[in-house]
Amino acid sequence: MRLIRGSSAQTMADKFGRSPAEVVKILFSAGEMATATTSLSDDAIGMVATELGYHAEIVGVEDEAEIDVAEDVDESALVSRAPVVTIMGHVDHGKTKLLDAIRDTDVVAGEFGGITQHIGAYQAHVGEREITFIDTPGHEAFTAMRARGAQVTDIAVLVVAADDGVMPQTVEALDHAKAAAVPIVVAVNKVDKEDSDPQRVRTQMVELGIVPSEWGGTHEFVDVSAKARTNLDGLLETILLVADLEELKGDPTGRSRGTVIEAHLDKGRGPVATVLVQKGSLDIGDALVCGTAYAKIRAMQDELGRTVTKAGPSKPVVILGWNAVPESGDDFREVSDEREARHLAAEREAKTRAAELVITRPPTLVDLMRQAELSEIPELTVIVKADVQGSLGALSDALLKLPQDEVRVRIVHSAAGGITQQDVSLALASNAIVIGFNVRPDAKARELAEREGVDVRLYRVIYDAIDDVKAALSGMLKPEQREAELGSAEVRELFRVPKLGVIAGCYVLSGAIRRDGKARLVRDGIVIYEGRVGSLRRFKDDVREVAQGYECGIGIEGYQDVKEGDVIEAYEVREVARSL
Repeated sequence: MRLIRGSSAQTMADKFGRSPAEVVKILFSAGEMATATTSLSDDAIGMVATELGYHAEIVGVEDEAEIDVAEDVDESALVSRAPVVTIMGHVDHGKTKLLDAIRDTDVVAGEFGGITQHIGAYQAHVGEREITFIDTPGHEAFTAMRARGAQVTDIAVLVVAADDGVMPQTVEALDHAKAAAVPIVVAVNKVDKEDSDPQRVRTQMVELGIVPSEWGGTHEFVDVSAKARTNLDGLLETILLVADLEELKGDPTGRSRGTVIEAHLDKGRGPVATVLVQKGSLDIGDALVCGTAYAKIRAMQDELGRTVTKAGPSKPVVILGWNAVPESGDDFREVSDEREARHLAAEREAKTRAAELVITRPPTLVDLMRQAELSEIPELTVIVKADVQGSLGALSDALLKLPQDEVRVRIVHSAAGGITQQDVSLALASNAIVIGFNVRPDAKARELAEREGVDVRLYRVIYDAIDDVKAALSGMLKPEQREAELGSAEVRELFRVPKLGVIAGCYVLSGAIRRDGKARLVRDGIVIYEGRVGSLRRFKDDVREVAQGYECGIGIEGYQDVKEGDVIEAYEVREVARSL
């Protein structure tokens, strides 16, 4: 039985066909004090379901549509649709350049550092056929969509540079593509370079279980050059060939459903979202609901900004008319009218809030001890603002993935949109730094930040922001304590001196012995005592240091049991800066 997280006894009673009193009684017997309208924890929901003979599958509100909608597929209405292709690969192996060459436009020039900043969906034309490409920043968005069950991708194109070969992110991208269970086409890029070796790439891919079709395997390999624009037609034809084997179909009739690829708040147009239609067709005026956001479509545009009046399966469009910015990767579905969309969105928002306010169990002693440990760990507090949801998610995830054992990052607030006065005020109150990605502070925010000394960092490349935060965390690490040997002396004779006690007559074997320096007494290779050199003499004179090859008298502070043949080692402890 699928149940929404934060369900109440009333909701569960309706699902199971029982009375709310019966559910409350089960909870009461288990020691859970709850009324019919109290939002329940996941454990409580699972326990009630088990008592009533069911297995509870707890889902979020974004999966509610799947519970409500179970439409039969009309085979007669299915038509061929364009394949949806995700381009993946290692950083700087030419993913965007390849897509740019295919679309014959210049996206890379407008992207700082030549790195894709946020997800875009584009359509390329091959004769009378179309291919929908999704360009992702790394694999964050791809993974998030797959985790939510949004199987948007039909074919994965893995870009591998012929000069670099297989790199760590190539393997990571391959793992994601395998997990999505989609056909993989390998595009061997940069074959125009002198040091390129396409055969080495094939050999490396075979080691990863991807065998080229020309070597008797099932995976297509295409040698291309995005820069020289060679064999791009061959790549497109290969993609269409793989798509034909998959027999991709879509139903353009009925109410539409699909996935949000990207969403952001536009200053002039309000919340806008790039969506990919998977079933049905979108028309201007349709009412949509997506998570806790809803829309009545005011306008639709393609990737070039041209007006679109109808969008069928596999068609990516930008939709205007949302009441709020929907989450990237969320599913959307069409409803009968705006009133129903508003009602559904409000209902979901209430359920989301209820799920967040679920009464959790009191903390155990272990939890409290863990909290005490965490409170002692230095933390870097940040506020993250980005231009679009996809970039915001990718940047926030990357920051939270940095090592958190000795120092940690705490994100107190993150949102899509420009840096406002409220953001700077929050940073001031929480001693945070503001990280802005592809956004700018407004005049009031800039003035407040300058007046109060709030650090506002602006970036155009995600990796620069991550590197700076990493450097800041490294500066917060406790320095490493390293011992440096200064010298050693052998005890050859013992003297008893009034008021000073036992003085060891020594011969300095190496380095130098310094007065007031740290020292350890070693006997037969075992450390007997660690302390300080209390007194150091040459004949009857007090000296600060005695070098190798000289004799001296050493008194160890707080220790008298020195024996002939012992070795006194002098050392100092140096602090060395560490990095993550």
